[in-house]
Amino acid sequence: MNKSHNTRILLIDDDQSLGQLLQEYLEVEGFHLEMAPNGVTGLQKADKNYELILLDVMMPDMSGFDVLKQLRQRQNRTPILMLTAKGDEMDRVLGLELGADDYLAKPYSHRELVARIRALIRRANMDNDESPKHITLEINEVVLDTATHTVKVQGQLLELTTTEFRVLQALMQEAGTVIDKNSLNIAALGRPIELYDRSIDMHVSNLRKKMSVIIGDDQKIKTIRGVGYMFITGEDE
Repeated sequence: MNKSHNTRILLIDDDQSLGQLLQEYLEVEGFHLEMAPNGVTGLQKADKNYELILLDVMMPDMSGFDVLKQLRQRQNRTPILMLTAKGDEMDRVLGLELGADDYLAKPYSHRELVARIRALIRRANMDNDESPKHITLEINEVVLDTATHTVKVQGQLLELTTTEFRVLQALMQEAGTVIDKNSLNIAALGRPIELYDRSIDMHVSNLRKKMSVIIGDDQKIKTIRGVGYMFITGEDE
């Protein structure tokens, strides 16, 4: 049975014909899709209570990247799925760097889109269900607090996206142990990793860049080539 139609999704895309098709299809799948034909309208609508935002990269006047940047600057933590051009690696990299949770390259099948939507919403709901459980992890000068959803490195606050926070939490909970990329992908994005999918690599790269501003070259996340990543406890170095 499909989910109830209370699941509200915002589509920010100037292609209205595509939007209407998606609206009809997602309605059948149990989602209520609202549309914004441009970035300005999208920013206004995004303040409402949506469970997911679908954001197209290529729009006139205000690009999807500009919209994404402003949303994250406003501390809007709604999961965002970027819709990018097929094969455009730079779009995907930039989108994830600016705070998108995941991306889907055009053209995509409706079934694939629904799978990504459900994965992100399911992962976000898991965060909400787990929120009463207060976990504080303090390892190798990094402090992660699930109650306040904050991370401090050497006492300095680190601004992370929701997905980056999940990646770091998964790594710190198993500090000193290698976590394979598929497990990280499930923990952060709610779905198994796909062939040629580098989403988790990009999120880890963004984490390292943000941490390096504070700690320089003293990296806390080690790459285990061909396997995954490991959070260094300080004793592993």
